[in-house]
Amino acid sequence: MRISLNTQIFLSAVLGIALGLLFAKMGTQTNGVKQGIYLCSLLGTLFIDLLKMVLVPLVFTSIAVGVANLRQHSQLHRVWISTLGFFMLSMALAIVLALIASNWFQPGKGLSLDLFQGANQDIAAKQMSFAEFIAGFLHGLFINPFTALAQSNVLAIVMFALLLGIALVMGGDRYRNILVLLQEGLELMLRMVGWIMRLAPLGILALLAQLLASQNMAVLGSLAQFVAVVLGTTLLHGFVVLPLLLFLIAKVSPLRFFKGAREALITAFATSSSSATLPVTLRCAEQHLHVNPSIAGFVIPLGATANMDGTALYEASAALFVANLAGIELDLGQQLIVFFTTMMAAIGAPGIPSAGMVTMVMVLQSVGLPAEAVAILLPIDRLLDTFRTMVNVEGDMVGSLIVQRLVKEK
Repeated sequence: MRISLNTQIFLSAVLGIALGLLFAKMGTQTNGVKQGIYLCSLLGTLFIDLLKMVLVPLVFTSIAVGVANLRQHSQLHRVWISTLGFFMLSMALAIVLALIASNWFQPGKGLSLDLFQGANQDIAAKQMSFAEFIAGFLHGLFINPFTALAQSNVLAIVMFALLLGIALVMGGDRYRNILVLLQEGLELMLRMVGWIMRLAPLGILALLAQLLASQNMAVLGSLAQFVAVVLGTTLLHGFVVLPLLLFLIAKVSPLRFFKGAREALITAFATSSSSATLPVTLRCAEQHLHVNPSIAGFVIPLGATANMDGTALYEASAALFVANLAGIELDLGQQLIVFFTTMMAAIGAPGIPSAGMVTMVMVLQSVGLPAEAVAILLPIDRLLDTFRTMVNVEGDMVGSLIVQRLVKEK
């Protein structure tokens, strides 16, 4: 009997966790373990690179075709408004949840600031004000499309593909040949994704083994309260808030959703990259959850760069955590600044592993916290990144189902 891809991915995830714990127990300095971790690193990197190879053409063709297939400008308007409305709502709920939990449990109080001394403070992030960040973010949306394609600037590619799709809608049959070409390009990309997914079980096993073998458990133990608060709120948002929104608005059973989305969620957990997971997310939404390809092709690629529930939740929690470490009490006004700054930072964060660490500097500086405090988060960031990426991807799939329902009702 042939084992399904979902089952293969699940079994490989379990084996990867077991192998990583075995490596950690044997000691990462052992020659055999070093070679095993190196091999896992090669396999994991190969899997992610293969996904990223098809990412740019997949995003470009899926959004352009998705928008063009809506045909009617009024239909496009409904999808656009519904999508943005859901993204803002879900991220706002995630940030509010993080602020409430952080104020209630107050993680970070009582921890020694000496931990900053031994942490790596070499973070490649530009020091910039909120106004500078907004200006840079808007400027990055509209750049030469060929430059964006060459540099894999996903957000700029999304914007150009969106405008191209609208032009194809307004032009009608006049540009039919271009639309057919884009549709065939999309079909080719999805065929290549199918080939790459045959390597998914091996890639996920390698990624998880490498992650658990290299994690610094001693530092993680000193930050246990913060980790518990972040994980608790992230899982609460992912397994209660988002499924509740899905059930109330789209009338879709959470059990049915998680069954259809499992493949993408496990891949997101292993890769910590919503962009690398995008091909799998699209496949789950269209084939397992039966989202209209024109809806999924518009909502999900846009969500992979602009809908970051897990990242927004983490950055809001981390800002209050750092404030507690520094002995600074943030008033309501300052926490409102954290709210809005975190939302913009999450929208601007690229869908790559630990991308939130770069935009975290902006969130801290918006309320006068030391940017150097990001260093204490480095030892635990990779672990937490796996969970928040999973929730980011879940939010994109939930959004596609909700938008489909709202458009049908209208």
